[in-house]
Amino acid sequence: MAVPAGLFAVYKPPGVAWCRVREAVETRLLRELNAAPRRAPRQQIRFLPTPAPAPAPSGGGALELVPTRVPVLADHPLVQGPRFRQLKIGAGHRLDVKASGVFVLGIGHGNKLLTDLYNCHLTKVYTVGGLFGKATDDFSDTGKLIEKTTFDHITREKLERILAVIQGTNHKALLMYSNIDMQTQEAYELAVKGLIRPMDKSPPIITAIRCLQFALPEFQLEIHCLHETQQYLRKVVHEIGLELKSSAVCTQVRRTRDGVFTLDDALPRTQWDLRSIQDAIRNCRLKVETEIEKTLGHRDNSPVHQLDVQTAESAEGGHP
Repeated sequence: MAVPAGLFAVYKPPGVAWCRVREAVETRLLRELNAAPRRAPRQQIRFLPTPAPAPAPSGGGALELVPTRVPVLADHPLVQGPRFRQLKIGAGHRLDVKASGVFVLGIGHGNKLLTDLYNCHLTKVYTVGGLFGKATDDFSDTGKLIEKTTFDHITREKLERILAVIQGTNHKALLMYSNIDMQTQEAYELAVKGLIRPMDKSPPIITAIRCLQFALPEFQLEIHCLHETQQYLRKVVHEIGLELKSSAVCTQVRRTRDGVFTLDDALPRTQWDLRSIQDAIRNCRLKVETEIEKTLGHRDNSPVHQLDVQTAESAEGGHP
């Protein structure tokens, strides 16, 4: 059975560490790979003693050595043990314990693709829930309560004005860290392709933010961002509360897109099996290759082209 190789996304539930998700996927894959039928053991010729067809006249029981084909004991499953003991599974942009959503993993040469996608600096999208009226030590609704405040004066219009200011400030930072002269033809071409973004490390940048739901004291935002952490997004909710002369805590951080991967691509836990992962890798391969080629411009050197080779070799050799 071929070992899968490539990129795929799973849905990470809240309350679970990202490393536990990766371990669960690896454990499931190893169990299925090792349960697959093995190749038949090699055969060898042994001369085994066999009673002669008829007793000798002298009355002694003569033995005759007969060439016999027998399996090689070294190939026996109890001698060899599991064929697959470990898989090289890498993790993309990580999610902390409280966060949930799209979590990208790579197997085999997919680990090189993870590096390529990281170097593309693609936008990630989150749905972030908030609650006005209280503040905590870690900006989340489960943290230690620091204060309670009023919030009846907050309206959706006031919230959206604050969001517009945040987006405007971050847009200036985006242009600054992109190191692009906006008066050049290069800037125009990058803008048309949607490629204006920092291609090196930068502080967290929000490229778009809007209000999805507003029903005091609760609200929900959609945030498009680069180089963020989930704790940074919780702090944004906290700062929005302060700007509105109140306080706010974050109730949810859910990643709905990570670059080319969306919630539709993310496999739920019930589908962390070999067949589903192989299908997911195959379905996402083209858009991963297209994005890397568009952004980095090195299709010929992209490890996408090595995936089929590795898969074929694994199918023939049956070894990880």
